[in-house]
Amino acid sequence: MKQRKLGRTSSHRRALLRSLVTSLVIHGQIETTEAKAKAIQPLADKMVTLGKRGDVHARRQAAAFLMGPEAVQRVFDDIAPRYSDRNGGYTRIYKIAPRRGDQAPMAIIEWV
Repeated sequence: MKQRKLGRTSSHRRALLRSLVTSLVIHGQIETTEAKAKAIQPLADKMVTLGKRGDVHARRQAAAFLMGPEAVQRVFDDIAPRYSDRNGGYTRIYKIAPRRGDQAPMAIIEWV
């Protein structure tokens, strides 16, 4: 699968995606560019899948990716139980008006 590079080095891109997924977990929805929203969608779905597994190894894998213990706790205690009967597709992306400064296509990504 081709990864979206987002015009960054691999370490910068990984840090950006980790930060965006953590913000999505904590706040429930975030506004970002369409490309970034599409890039974090599978990562956010993977965090929910780890939360649904619920074992210690899954918790440690989520803690290695998410930035902060409150995000890990929120995934396992709040978000994952909501989707116990759903097999994937935990996020949705809405396209919104372009950003005013540079006309970048913007989107809102949120939990279903």
